[in-house]
Amino acid sequence: VQLQAFGGGLVQTGGSLRLSCAVSGSIFSRLDMGWYRQAPGEQRELVASISVGGSTSYADSVKGRFTISRDSAENTLGLQMNSLKPEDTGVYYCKGDYRRLYYWGRGTQVTVSS
Repeated sequence: VQLQAFGGGLVQTGGSLRLSCAVSGSIFSRLDMGWYRQAPGEQRELVASISVGGSTSYADSVKGRFTISRDSAENTLGLQMNSLKPEDTGVYYCKGDYRRLYYWGRGTQVTVSS
């Protein structure tokens, strides 16, 4: 199983970005998925998650601004990020979880300028 996140970039405060995570193989429909981010000098933190059944949860800091989604036909995970703030800056990673087997993708950098 391979995961590849893309879609990061540089955006001004208040702007939007959409991240995607492509998942290879046929296991996507069985993976609980999540987006994590890691700011410089900080620990990696969970931003949003979506279960196999489509249940979602968000960190308090992004509620109302970020939306996680999954597309089983395309084997992709998405993260729509609106009203971005400088504190959203970091490397964003996607993660798949199948029965406590964890799969991580390479991160994509998001930088929000003030």
